[in-house]
Amino acid sequence: MLSLSSAIAFAGTHPAIAQTKQIFDHVCPAFWWTGMKWSRVQILFHAQENLRQANIQTHYPGVKIIQVHHVENPHYVFVDLQIEPTAKPGDIPLQITWDDQRSFVYHYHLYPRNPDDGKSRALGVNAGDFIYLLMPDRFANGDTSNDRIAGMLDQSLQRDSLTARHGGDLQGVINHLDYLKDLGITAIWMTPVLENNEAHASYHGYAFTDHYRVDPRLGDNELYRTLVEKAHQMGLKIIQDIVLNHVGEQHWFVRDMPMKDWLNQWPHYTNTTYRESPLFDPYASKSDQKQMSDGWFTPFMPDLNQRNPYVANYLIQNAIWWVEYAGVDAYRIDTYIYCDLNFMNRFNAALLREFPQLHLFGETWVHGVLPQAYFTRNHLDIPFKSNLPGVCDFQWCFAVQNAFTQKNGWTSGIIEPYLTLAQDFVYQDPMKNVIFLDNHDMSRIYAVVGQDIRKYESAFTLLLTSRGIPQMYYGDEILMKGISAPDGLVRKDFPGGWPNDTVNKFTESGRSDTENMAFHFIQNLAHFRQQSEALRFGKLMQYVPQANVYVYFRYTSHETVMIAINGNDDEVSVSTKRFAERMQGYQHAYDVLNRETIEDISQFHLPPYASLVWQLKP
Repeated sequence: MLSLSSAIAFAGTHPAIAQTKQIFDHVCPAFWWTGMKWSRVQILFHAQENLRQANIQTHYPGVKIIQVHHVENPHYVFVDLQIEPTAKPGDIPLQITWDDQRSFVYHYHLYPRNPDDGKSRALGVNAGDFIYLLMPDRFANGDTSNDRIAGMLDQSLQRDSLTARHGGDLQGVINHLDYLKDLGITAIWMTPVLENNEAHASYHGYAFTDHYRVDPRLGDNELYRTLVEKAHQMGLKIIQDIVLNHVGEQHWFVRDMPMKDWLNQWPHYTNTTYRESPLFDPYASKSDQKQMSDGWFTPFMPDLNQRNPYVANYLIQNAIWWVEYAGVDAYRIDTYIYCDLNFMNRFNAALLREFPQLHLFGETWVHGVLPQAYFTRNHLDIPFKSNLPGVCDFQWCFAVQNAFTQKNGWTSGIIEPYLTLAQDFVYQDPMKNVIFLDNHDMSRIYAVVGQDIRKYESAFTLLLTSRGIPQMYYGDEILMKGISAPDGLVRKDFPGGWPNDTVNKFTESGRSDTENMAFHFIQNLAHFRQQSEALRFGKLMQYVPQANVYVYFRYTSHETVMIAINGNDDEVSVSTKRFAERMQGYQHAYDVLNRETIEDISQFHLPPYASLVWQLKP
């Protein structure tokens, strides 16, 4: 019996894979496992010859063919295999016979499922984690031999270009796992790593052209598995960025579609409106709803019809396959609100049934807490009920950015984070939301706050002490800056990630004093958070900001942490009598940010836009 790790990398030497090259262009999924809850597997076969008359049979203990589907395009056949609990790992012989008596046997391989029971793989991410978002092409180049791959459409390699490829790869990430661990990171979210064989701007990864292949300019499938394994060995988790709404226009199944309704088709090109309101508006028109969901995200990203059962099975099986194959711990789901929401509920249920610890969180770039809550598990009495565990919490992000950029008022400025969190009653579990200050589509936080180091530090204080799962964007720890107009300005290379870089900001000596101050600020707070049950999983109590000072507490039965943010241009002195409800019984504090003991906690002083984090002591 062959184990998966010792026997195969995708497109490896197994006979079944070799036959793909002889008879089939694609077999998806290329193999499966015994003992899976998703035991009825729909295999897509694609060839350049007519498969419509192909008859497929098998005789393998514990496996039977439920149905063979011949579809509009004769280059495809879909085969439903039922894999019973009694099935053993091995080669399933699929006897394929044409009407003209041609015949051959295709061996479809079953591997034994990983036996670790979720102890070292598919761990999920939670509020105890600190996520680092990076773009592999722009983070570090660990293998210059794959900078260009012969035959791929995008042959650019120009680091001073905002849209060309720069050469970063998975080996570059592996080479800097120690750096991330030292910073205090516990989980890594990379923008998509799957093949993007597009002619222009293929670096970002969001236009898949093959769902089962890591982009060869980043590495290969086996290297991706190695990255996950090495990360897990170091106590780091891996989040895979998945795109379900659309693909790249060069995707092989777009260039030769199985059927006309594989994509959402329109008489003339129709873009999505990017407005989510019709999805929940009780007065919405059907045409507005349809254009929002079925309109294309861009003219270069064909929109998948997830109501097509073959498309739905393809996407669900692919997501299950990557978790079982590579052992990733969570999925960040791109452009979630543009997908068919009924399909998404089916997708989420299937993934969580197979991997109960897996975390799923969706990109929900909307405006308003109620619209955001609509797309996740909520307490709203509405016809559609989402089962998505968590979201990218844009409302929290907008509130924190406004806290340091907007004039203080009744509903603006430093009060905005308070008002946003006050609406958490709509979520079933707001701790599953991912909170952030910026990302690969947004202006960097250091630029947003006008390169004010005090506001920058207070923003990160909020990030690492608020409720939810904190996520930061690569390079923010070294004060990288840029405004997202265009996006490439916030997607620059991490200095030191390339062999010929003149400075290396992965090292303390390569950073300026100010950059080291920022790095150590985040590092200190992140490492304290790892040891603080209150900051990771504790309850939240917040006080209505007075005189533009926001005070809140994270606490458990054994630990209380007090956080204060000064939203003023001037220094403030604040008595703590108002907070007796949470401070009663405490006489002293450990000042986390300054690493010193505070003997008198009856009041505190804060410079303009500064913050404090006190671990209260009896």
